[in-house]
Amino acid sequence: MRALIQRVEHAKVTVEEEIIGSIGSGLCVFVGVTHTDGVEESRRIAKKITKLRIFDDSEGVMNLSLLDTKSEVLVVSQFTLYGNTSRGNRPSWIAAAQPEQAEPLIEEIIKSLCEEGFKVATGKFRAYMKVELVNDGPSTVMIEV
Repeated sequence: MRALIQRVEHAKVTVEEEIIGSIGSGLCVFVGVTHTDGVEESRRIAKKITKLRIFDDSEGVMNLSLLDTKSEVLVVSQFTLYGNTSRGNRPSWIAAAQPEQAEPLIEEIIKSLCEEGFKVATGKFRAYMKVELVNDGPSTVMIEV
């Protein structure tokens, strides 16, 4: 499982011209699932997201986490994180899990974050989404479990 995490000033997801999820200051998290992932990986990546020290402290050093700041989270499914371009210019999606496997695992991440008390907004699985964000820093980190 992979997550591309961006610290944002704000972010939103639009589907068919309707905003379906938005946050203020916090993290926009794009999540990709592969075939070998299960519930354990979902819980581990959620924990990693909450503890990732990506927010600045009073001295401008990235020392604070979601747990410290109580910031908001936007979770967006992103099978393209498993795109492979090692053979040519057209990405192969073979490593990405099928939607039937990926959707419940992403829901588990959302559930875990909500149980920690975070405001969590989401995209819509299997929808064509437009994600708009202002990257704060810019600060972008890739994590994998």
